[in-house]
Amino acid sequence: MLTATPTMKNEDEEQVINRAYRRLLRTLQGKMDNRDKELVRSAFELAAEAHKKQRRKSGEPYILHPIEVARISIEEIGLGPTAAICALLHDVVEDTDITLEKIRQQFGDKIALIVDGLTKLDSSAIKDIPDRDSTESPQAENFRKVLSTLVIDVRVVLIKMADRLHNMRTLGAMPRHKQLKIAAETSYIYAPLAHRLGLYNIRSEFEDLCLKITEPEAYEEINHQLNVTQSERARYINEFLKPVQQKLDEIGVPYRCFGRAKSVSSIYHKIKTKSTPFEEIYDLFAVRIVVDVEKKREKSICWMVYSIVTDTYQAIPERLKDWVTVPKSNAYESLHTTVIGPGGRFVEVQIRSERMDEIAERGFAAHWKYKGVSNQPDVYEKWLDQVREIMENPNADALEFISDFKNNLYSEEIYVVTPKGDMINLPKGATALDFAFSIHTAIGYHCRAVKVNNRIVPMGHKLNMGDQVEVITDKNQKPNESWLKIVVTGKARSKIRDSMKEDRRRKGVFGKETLERKFNNMKVNFDQGVDTLVKFFHFNTRVDLYYAIATEEVNLLHALKRFEVKEQKLVEIPTSLLKTPAEPEKKTVSTASQFSPKTKILVNGEPAELYPYKIANCCNPVQGDSIFAFLSSSEGLKIHRTNCPNATNLLARYGYRVMKADWVISSDSTFVADLKITGVDEGVGIIEQLTHKISTELGLNIRSFQIEGGDQGYYEGKISLLVANIDQLNVVMKALRKIESISSVVRIE
Repeated sequence: MLTATPTMKNEDEEQVINRAYRRLLRTLQGKMDNRDKELVRSAFELAAEAHKKQRRKSGEPYILHPIEVARISIEEIGLGPTAAICALLHDVVEDTDITLEKIRQQFGDKIALIVDGLTKLDSSAIKDIPDRDSTESPQAENFRKVLSTLVIDVRVVLIKMADRLHNMRTLGAMPRHKQLKIAAETSYIYAPLAHRLGLYNIRSEFEDLCLKITEPEAYEEINHQLNVTQSERARYINEFLKPVQQKLDEIGVPYRCFGRAKSVSSIYHKIKTKSTPFEEIYDLFAVRIVVDVEKKREKSICWMVYSIVTDTYQAIPERLKDWVTVPKSNAYESLHTTVIGPGGRFVEVQIRSERMDEIAERGFAAHWKYKGVSNQPDVYEKWLDQVREIMENPNADALEFISDFKNNLYSEEIYVVTPKGDMINLPKGATALDFAFSIHTAIGYHCRAVKVNNRIVPMGHKLNMGDQVEVITDKNQKPNESWLKIVVTGKARSKIRDSMKEDRRRKGVFGKETLERKFNNMKVNFDQGVDTLVKFFHFNTRVDLYYAIATEEVNLLHALKRFEVKEQKLVEIPTSLLKTPAEPEKKTVSTASQFSPKTKILVNGEPAELYPYKIANCCNPVQGDSIFAFLSSSEGLKIHRTNCPNATNLLARYGYRVMKADWVISSDSTFVADLKITGVDEGVGIIEQLTHKISTELGLNIRSFQIEGGDQGYYEGKISLLVANIDQLNVVMKALRKIESISSVVRIE
């Protein structure tokens, strides 16, 4: 976030920088020896000199950013002096004339390795990577580079977390479309990764800051409501804890207990998914009880506290989550239960030790292998083994790599057991085939059938907590494309794709030989001819073309009638000159009839009529919605809402195809908006009430209307309306909510 904004005026810049640096040093007190102090000072001086002419978008000196990243790494994540040095230097190689070799000479190989991991790839470097398609996402390549360092030194990713957190906290100076891209990347990769590394506070802040950008009105409304109800919550928590504390005092164990409001994003998610207004959400906070006991007594004391809580208040048994007996795979340990507190309100209670609380708050990853924590297993080792396996193929598609990696960042887990009694953890929703690949790649490849609890089940059978699973193999079995639809883990998807790519390569050899013979006869330059056909048939790679020829998906004889040879080059014959127009071998999407220039939109500040575009069906934006333009590979420019269900994926993985889009206010445009309506089934009259309200009173056209009455006293309907803008849609939703039998009206995204 560099710029040439004028200098700060209110305070002397040198004082501001020195104050920030002294704050950093305070966080390092007691953690540094004399050598560390020298290196930290040298890193600060080098970075300050290198960045002295650079400024952030906010106008402040750029050096304040690496100082703050270093502070977050130490104070909020729990790293040490080495991380502080690397954080101070994390942008010098990327943004200044300082070379990695200079960093190595001055600070050593370890620091240079971490700084290199923190340095983005430039576009020329990405093009030079062997076998990379030139259209591949540079964002994905940079994600891949950072994530690949996980197996070398986890501090690279942890410092990157601190870097992203500071950027998100100071994103206000960036243009809106760039804010959306950065928020999408954060939501897509950084928030799940923070969760996987046990950085729960950072994950929650990432999610809140993303919501603040994508849904600013919703964020401000919930935040305001939380502030308004703060004193009321405090009174309720005190009332809830009073009888519990009296009993805790009797057992003579040091403890502390308090209530914490849930994050804005988690409350928003509950409002959205359950269509429940803020006033009706009772579990806005969780009560935490933290006991201070030695490790060998932790489990017994936590269960004793659980007994005290459930003796005081009625527990809801199905809401008990025991991560004390079996910790999560990211080292999280805690007992969670939900009880019915005063006034019939549900209250979530979290019970843990001080050690468990520190790991939960700051992430065990911060201590892993660097702080010498004794008697702690390497809880990340199995997960890192899976990451290593995903990265075994260095030439794999970067977007596929990111997708597979993200599938390893699951938040909910189940445990299943092998016939020998070994416990295997998998993401919730994992299938029998996922289990086979988790045991060993070869077992996955040759999986013929699976037994779950001694009963044969399909390979796509979803596993449940505690299942006993046995895999039956056959050496003649091999993966096929349908397997990709029944697995959810990154490892399984990656290995299946690798197997299929190898199979395509083997079959493609025959297609390549056929093409070579044909081009030799026609006296066509092979490389030019192949690239021309790849482009003509819209394939991604040459291997795809060879495979299509080998499997006769492409009829080579028929296809080459569309070309003539000039100077050993294939030249496409214009359609008008062909005697018999040939149908293309591979279907392409015809979009000319789908684009409508009626809606007036500016793309990058210019009229969208300069581009062919269409309104995206996945989110149906209406005039007034916050939007962006996305250049798709086959359908031209598409206009999406910024809170479209696909927005995070598009912005995070294909940000280079995203353009700024704005509405030009127009009164002659109409848009399709879909509403989901639920309510109490009173037998008759609801359809008449709805149509009267929409058509007669509000004067809007109903495009389609579906309604079903349940046999349990409720109905659910979907209505598609033609509206002029978001304001008109909000008026409709508000009016429908006033109908007595309607319990909720939500916009379908």
